[in-house]
Amino acid sequence: MNFPACLPRLCVIAACAALASCAATGGDEAPAAPAGADAADWDAFYTSPGAAPGKVFTLDARSSQVRIYAFSGGKAPQLGHNHVLAAPQFTGFVYVPAQGPAGGRFDIELRLDQLDLDQPDYRANLGEAFAATLTPESIASTRAHMLGPDNLQAAQFPFLRIHSLQIAGAAPKIAAQVQVELHGQRQAYWIPLDVDGLPGHVAVAGSFVVRQSDFGVHPYAVLGGLLAVQDELVIEFHLLGN
Repeated sequence: MNFPACLPRLCVIAACAALASCAATGGDEAPAAPAGADAADWDAFYTSPGAAPGKVFTLDARSSQVRIYAFSGGKAPQLGHNHVLAAPQFTGFVYVPAQGPAGGRFDIELRLDQLDLDQPDYRANLGEAFAATLTPESIASTRAHMLGPDNLQAAQFPFLRIHSLQIAGAAPKIAAQVQVELHGQRQAYWIPLDVDGLPGHVAVAGSFVVRQSDFGVHPYAVLGGLLAVQDELVIEFHLLGN
C-alpha cells in the first residue's frame, strides 16, 4: 500500500532475527530472560565465554543481508502494496564451542529506527508482487506510521533483540530455540538454521515466519478492513561473521 496502512509493524524481527532455513514452528511464550539475554552482558560473555575452548565470531552487517517481507491484506489487497524492509545495521555475536555449534550461543540487536524500507534494489527481481516503485513521500509516510505511537512505538521500544536459549544438532543443520524481544514483549521460537564455514568463519542462512500479534501489535487496517496488513511476516537472511 502506498499509504501508512500498508506498513508492517513488526518488520524487524527480524533481523532479524534472523536465523533460519524454513518456517518457525510456533510462538511459545518465552520464559523470563536468562542471564546473558541483555546487551549489557554481551561484552563480558563474548570477551570471555567460559572455560571451555571455542571461538567468538562477530557478525558483519555490511556483508550480511536481512530482508523482511510484509504483505497487503484486507478485503481488497490488490489496492495496496507489499513491502520489503532491511536491517543495514545491527550488532551480533556467535560463540561456537570447540566441539561444535551445539551448546553455543548467539545474540543479535538492532534499532527499529535504522531499518530501510522499500528501496528499489530490495524490490528488484522479486516479480510482479513487488514490481511497484514507491515514491519517497510514500516511503516516508509509511515509515513514520510504522514507528509511531500507534504501531511499533519505536521511541518507547527502540530495540529488537534475539537471544539463543538452546542450540541442538550438528552443522550444517542446526535447530535453535531463540528468544525474540520486541515491543516490550518476549516470545520463544524453535527455528532451523543452515550453518557453514566453520571453523574459519560462520555463515548462517535461511528464513522463518513470525506474526505481529504474537508481540501485541495488531495488524493495521482501515476502511472497515478493506485495506490491511497481513499478520504474518517472512524474514530471510544470510549472516556472515569472522
